Amino acid sequence: MQVTLHQDKCVASGQCVLAARDVFDQRDLDGVAVLLDERPPAELHDDVRQAAAVCPALAIALADA
Repeated sequence: MQVTLHQDKCVASGQCVLAARDVFDQRDLDGVAVLLDERPPAELHDDVRQAAAVCPALAIALADA
């Protein structure tokens, strides 16, 4: 799985961090999401899919690697 985070779309809701904290974090300054792992291991794929699904700004794109 390839994960892309479009920070310019992010509204800093933090839903991605709640769903997949090993893959996403937030900047302290403004709360915008940060991608920690653009190719997460298979055991995190369900969490990453959930993060993409709950993102209110649709800022997370997923592709099969």
